[in-house]
Amino acid sequence: MKEYGRLAWAETKGMFWVLLAVLGVHSFIAKPFYIPSESMMPILLTGDRLVVTKYPYGYSFVSPTIPNPVGIVQALVPGGEPGGWTVTLPPMEGRLFGSMPKRGDVVIVTPRGKNEDYIKRVIGLPGDTIEVDNGHLVINGEPVLRERADDILIPVDENSPCGRETNLLNYDTRLVSLIVTGEDGRDYCALPIVRETLPNGVSYDTVELGQSDGDDYDMITVPEGHVFLMGDNRDMSSDSRFPADEPYNGLGGAMPVEHIGGRAEFITFSLDGSTGWNPATWWSSLRDGRAGNSLRTKAAEAAE
Repeated sequence: MKEYGRLAWAETKGMFWVLLAVLGVHSFIAKPFYIPSESMMPILLTGDRLVVTKYPYGYSFVSPTIPNPVGIVQALVPGGEPGGWTVTLPPMEGRLFGSMPKRGDVVIVTPRGKNEDYIKRVIGLPGDTIEVDNGHLVINGEPVLRERADDILIPVDENSPCGRETNLLNYDTRLVSLIVTGEDGRDYCALPIVRETLPNGVSYDTVELGQSDGDDYDMITVPEGHVFLMGDNRDMSSDSRFPADEPYNGLGGAMPVEHIGGRAEFITFSLDGSTGWNPATWWSSLRDGRAGNSLRTKAAEAAE
């Protein structure tokens, strides 16, 4: 019996050190991230899994990965949603080894008073003036370059229903109208694309669905130590343009850099939502062509 107890204790200690090592990697090097919404289409789809590096901007109170037992249990229950696995430390000012994100970086951010992470693109840096005029982004008084590009066809599936569900705020009708049938007989969401180029040369595709609440935003100056964040799916993104409270659930303006948790690097794999929570069933729901896609532009990488 004593021998069994020693073996059990040895196994427990081993598991503890493995867990500690995993949490250390998650906190200071990189962690996986799940995309739960359509706010960053077309570059990111609901169901994408990606790698977020923690060290590019230094470390703050949102950096440590602290397990949330309640959230883990809820997520593992059949039909539960991924997310809510961790909690954050109390808010604290300052960053260790801190550096400012670059314009155009895709980052994760923890909204004020919340434990969940959003994923958005850095649009404005400290001292910038930002405004949106009839859907046109203006930085430091200069409208950013916008060019209409070819539509992007996204296969319609359970994670990308193209408005066939009722939980997409007020955009169901407009999205459903974008559904087309491809030559393969499959339904696709033909997303209208406008390519936007920031002052530092970083270009990316945005989705333009037409008039929305975020198409006009009065000019602000980004405070010192803050960044202004927006989603690429401009008409379906709760970001710095919107109040933090219901029903918008935005970021409530520019965000302190202490709330930036890391930089999105690349997609590891993507699921279409056709299978359940059991990883053994994921193979059949893998989306083709998503794994390995970089989330960083050549201009941003060259600037480093």
